Amino acid sequence: MNMSVSRRSFLKGLATTSAVSVIGPSLLASSKAMAAETTGTWKTSGSHWGAFRAHVYAGKVQEIKPLEMDKYPTDMLNGIKGIIYSPSRVRYPMVRLDWLKKHKYSGETRGNNRFIRMTWDDALDLFYRELERVQKDYGPWALHAGQTGWRQTGQFHSCTSHMQRAVGMHGNFITKVGDYSTGAGQTILPYVLGSTEVYAQGTSWSEILDHSKNIVLWATDPVKNLQVGWNCETHESFAYLEQLKEKVAKGEINVLSVDPVKNKTQRFLGNDHMYINPQTDVAFMLAVAHTLYTEDLYDKEFIKMYCLGFDEFVPYFMGKSKDNIEKTPEWAAEICGLPADEIRDFARMLVAERTQILFGWCIQRQEHGEQPYWMGAVIAAMVGQIGLPGGGVSYGHHYSSIGVPSTGFAAPGGFPRNVDEGQKPKWDNNDFNGYSRTIPVARWVDCLLEPGKEIKYNGSKVILPDYKMMIISGNNPWHHHQDRNRMKQAFQKLQTVVTIDFAWTATCRFSDIVLPACTQFERNDIDVYGSYSGRGLVAMHKLVDPLYQSKTDFDIFTELSRRFGRHKEYTRGMDEMEWVRSLYSDCRDANKAKFDMPEFDEFWAKGVLDFGEGTPWVRHADFREDPEINALGTPSGFIEISSRKIDRFGYEHCQGHPMWFEKSERSHGGPGSKKHPFWMQSCHPDKRLHSQMCESEEMRATYAVKGREPVYINPKDAAEKGIKDGDIVRVFNDRGQLLAGAVLSDSYARGVIRIEEGAWYGPLNEKVGAIDTYGDPNTLTQDIPSSELAQATSANTCLVDFEKFKGEVPPVTSFGGPIEVS
Repeated sequence: MNMSVSRRSFLKGLATTSAVSVIGPSLLASSKAMAAETTGTWKTSGSHWGAFRAHVYAGKVQEIKPLEMDKYPTDMLNGIKGIIYSPSRVRYPMVRLDWLKKHKYSGETRGNNRFIRMTWDDALDLFYRELERVQKDYGPWALHAGQTGWRQTGQFHSCTSHMQRAVGMHGNFITKVGDYSTGAGQTILPYVLGSTEVYAQGTSWSEILDHSKNIVLWATDPVKNLQVGWNCETHESFAYLEQLKEKVAKGEINVLSVDPVKNKTQRFLGNDHMYINPQTDVAFMLAVAHTLYTEDLYDKEFIKMYCLGFDEFVPYFMGKSKDNIEKTPEWAAEICGLPADEIRDFARMLVAERTQILFGWCIQRQEHGEQPYWMGAVIAAMVGQIGLPGGGVSYGHHYSSIGVPSTGFAAPGGFPRNVDEGQKPKWDNNDFNGYSRTIPVARWVDCLLEPGKEIKYNGSKVILPDYKMMIISGNNPWHHHQDRNRMKQAFQKLQTVVTIDFAWTATCRFSDIVLPACTQFERNDIDVYGSYSGRGLVAMHKLVDPLYQSKTDFDIFTELSRRFGRHKEYTRGMDEMEWVRSLYSDCRDANKAKFDMPEFDEFWAKGVLDFGEGTPWVRHADFREDPEINALGTPSGFIEISSRKIDRFGYEHCQGHPMWFEKSERSHGGPGSKKHPFWMQSCHPDKRLHSQMCESEEMRATYAVKGREPVYINPKDAAEKGIKDGDIVRVFNDRGQLLAGAVLSDSYARGVIRIEEGAWYGPLNEKVGAIDTYGDPNTLTQDIPSSELAQATSANTCLVDFEKFKGEVPPVTSFGGPIEVS
């Protein structure tokens, strides 16, 4: 096969592109088919936002209704049509003009959004040519095909699985470990509690409601975050939150939010709020431990029977080791902003009655993010209620309806991610040139800027690979990584970037080859209904045919693997519906002892299976009953208040027990606060899933301010700068600048602002330092590791300043697709 694409063949391809390929098959339905759709049909599907029925008429989705089982549907279902019919859809295969025209691999103009439309054959030929070139000229160390992200729902059409299986059949590549959501937490907690905890089923809400007298919502906002789920979300948690609201109103349960802001959950429950200065939770926790210890309130028997390392930890908070500072409430008050007596009262409250502590994930997305989770487990151990109904600690009750009792349903499998056993890739080369083949997920930009550098990671050493090509499928690193201008500098060093997606994100803008995948609503699949509850199974009917020239990931990578003769192995000889039927059949066999699942055709016609409610459960109850037989997964099998293993690593920023570390940036008198006095919180959004649905014009219109992402500001802070509701604001620091629309609210303390992550990056141009026109907070965040242990993101260690924008406001450049050059 001739791998070069000449100008003549390219122009020939354009000239012969048919009207069908330009408009898209779904827009050219036959008159017979159109006549048959006089009333339309209702189809079932699922999404991160819940299951729904879609009315399809004349080849178009006309209406979305929540599934009847969903009693608490999210308003975000109203944004689904805006995803399908977004002006930001990737319509055709596109190639960056300068990458194609200059025949060199310079990234100087990458991001200028100037692209040429290609035929599918030519675009896939270019993709394959680059795979061949990189493996031949360099080796597997030069290709990064590891990725992280939420993907679209569906067990078969998993974008990462399809990409990595096809690319893996061609050759080996750099992969990643960890994720952005819980990078610090999922690394530290196995040393402390024996599992990642953040993705583990938690004590059932019913047990909490029946037994807890105190619930501490520590930097968590379940009412906001439980709108979405990893699989198709059921929203069953909201029934329990309604019950909790009633119990708070009656005074039966005391709920206290420990948070720098008054969040959506607090406003819903009407519970008490304990303000704390941002990033100072560990200082507060140490003072709580000091109070429990000095007032002899802690559970000595629990510490003795279930824990190790307490005696090594006591000298630290008593001021007899390390920094020799006694961690008294008076010491903590100067840092966290809470009066010393309130700290003491809080400690006494924890042990007075049954107390459930619920942590969110934002608290560990900071510099030294391992420490608050570790210290939270220590506090829970000192209280001594771990393993009791309505007591202990949880790190995930805000996520995917953790806490809803599980039915025990065994979920269907998915499309295989790896090369089948016994098969070898075309380029069977395992020589990574001395570089590490797996890197911490948040350090991939460091590889481009500091290739060959050795870093410490979780007890090992990582040599950052000097990769040249990057493949990105169905996820958006130009949303979830930090420091946009640093990313611009890094991307200039890449030779080739290939992105497969259905929406023209900033990641597409900074790519060289962009291939149009279809949405999950334009293909057939099945999905779990309830990630943790296992409530049922949802049929994901194809609502409409793929729009424009988009294809399923399965079809795209089948055609790519055909170019090196491996397409039959890739598909295993099955098409889409044969795969869906096969996954259902295997699932039916796996569950036949417990659930009577019908034949596939009956399930497909019905659209959903309901397995009923699960059985309540208490996390760590078996460990509490017998810690030797039911040992934890820690090195000792017990809760490790101090970790000898971590201590042996010799890390500066994560030592043998929890500690208070000052941040490189901290508001309210901390480092950097004189120049940039405001802490910027970039938490999970309320009206989308990370960056998913930001392209939906219908949904964006419900929260945007003059077409910009909102920035939430305390009214007194705004007044001092002459800013009113609805003003366009410039938010800035030494890393970048952005525009956002002011929303004034006393839910935010003085010195604190919020811009929710997931806002699409829209730079004025590709130059380093260009202003972001829409309001992406990662224009301003720091790209530094949490510590040597996890090397995780530290997005919430971020100081900024802001001012009312003056002059002509530039247009938003985030949406609508590329500049198409003929």
